[in-house]
Amino acid sequence: MAHMANETGLDKNHANFVPLTPLSHLIRAREVFPDQEALVYGDIRRTWAEFHDRATRLGAGLRALGVQPGDVVSSILPNIPAAAEAHFGVPLIGAVLNAINIRLDVDTVAYIFDHAETRVVLVDSQFIALAEAAKQKSGSDLVIVEVPDDVAGFPATGRYPLYEDLIADGDPAMPWHMPTDEWESLSLNYTSGTTGKPKGVVYHHRGAYLNTMGTAISWEMSLRPRLLTIVPLFHCNGWCHTWMMPMLGGTIVCCRDITAKAIFDAIESEKITHFGGAPIVLNMLVNATEDEKKPFSHQIRVFTAGAAPSPATIKGTEALGFTVMQVYGLTETYGHMSECLEQPDWSDLPAAARYAKMSRIGVAQPMVEGFDVVDMDSREPVPRDAATPGEVIIRGNTVMKGYYKNPEATAEAFDGGAFRSGDIAVRHPDGYIQITDRLKDIIISGGENVSTIEVEGVLMGHDAVNLCAVVARPDEKWGETPCAFVELIEGKTATEAEIIGFCREHLAGFKCPKTVVFQELPKTSTGKIQKFELRKIARAL
Repeated sequence: MAHMANETGLDKNHANFVPLTPLSHLIRAREVFPDQEALVYGDIRRTWAEFHDRATRLGAGLRALGVQPGDVVSSILPNIPAAAEAHFGVPLIGAVLNAINIRLDVDTVAYIFDHAETRVVLVDSQFIALAEAAKQKSGSDLVIVEVPDDVAGFPATGRYPLYEDLIADGDPAMPWHMPTDEWESLSLNYTSGTTGKPKGVVYHHRGAYLNTMGTAISWEMSLRPRLLTIVPLFHCNGWCHTWMMPMLGGTIVCCRDITAKAIFDAIESEKITHFGGAPIVLNMLVNATEDEKKPFSHQIRVFTAGAAPSPATIKGTEALGFTVMQVYGLTETYGHMSECLEQPDWSDLPAAARYAKMSRIGVAQPMVEGFDVVDMDSREPVPRDAATPGEVIIRGNTVMKGYYKNPEATAEAFDGGAFRSGDIAVRHPDGYIQITDRLKDIIISGGENVSTIEVEGVLMGHDAVNLCAVVARPDEKWGETPCAFVELIEGKTATEAEIIGFCREHLAGFKCPKTVVFQELPKTSTGKIQKFELRKIARAL
């Protein structure tokens, strides 16, 4: 370690070194923004002073139920106030928050309860039956705390202790358990693995804190932003945005049901300034009916991630008045970690060229130390020629601690000294990275690699296509050929021949779909298209 000639007495101490944690944002917000609106949901409006009080009471209530530092508290909650409060109320007693995807099946939830050794689970009344069945299947003795939602019409079942009673009985003066080590575990997020059991991704306090700082810079956020929670808070902890908002004195506007009408209504009534969402959400807004759309004149910045948005999607979203930027990340990187930051000279480009640049995943966000594309064998960086494929790797403080109780998978993920994403990409001469596929999604047709993302980007340019996904279909002659699944815009029509003909105008013949299936696409709760389901259908055709 490098030192100056004489550093006697220059040691870390309580005055000059404090472990980083997003909990500090809420402590500060109570002092700096006590009367600023913190949270909105229906008729519920709470200030940061009230939010701090309720989070403290929640922590005290959980402690009264026997939760100790290091214990896991799970939740099965949509984006309602309790989900936001739990992001502070659980860790402020040293416990670890495990926000569970509300769309999971009973077996998977039971596995998570057991694997995480959940002590208490906060459950929205709509999902009580799911929690009950999972608890029974897991054989766990966990405590269920019910969270009714009168705003959405889900009253209490009367079978379990109530969340509001836990809050009411909690001590608002209870001292917080602040981490003595910023590497302490903060949250546990299970991947939505399509094969095998989901893996538990562990976040630490330092990573979440730095994510909040870097995000505010990347999103060009000023004080008092108004964030609409479209990204589920059970998905990468809502990209860490809830932990960020007290730092800025912002307002969290809860959105339980993600519909075009709900989003446009919130934009109009709550003057939303920021939201994140998958491209499927953007397409929903672009294709909303005229009676669902609401005009707005203020700037709204949108982060989109989850799948590469097509140039057509970006163009359509901009036409509505949104400022859109693609970001990229994984559960293992606390959500987004790269940004397609638009350069000043892009505005001078022809529209097609500009949108093509904007559909890349771009460059590292400020909280990331290493972001590159490397050769699969040598692990050396690929040339910046926009052509040589490699694997995306990531290094930095916002990479997970590892997979809970799975040292083998952790070692594999970190092989080579960086997190291996499993995403295939190229790097452009300007340094910007562009995803071409997932390792498991590449189609090899007649020995040629076909990027499903490239084909999907072309398909989205067809004026009748709402959503699409391309997967491999077994072929006796070529080994595999592209099979396109297409969801049409309501009221519009297209035939298989028309779709294939459109692709031939823009792609080499071997890249064009040989089969087109028109159907609604299966999706996860976060808007990702479930390609593993489509592969099953393609194999059976």
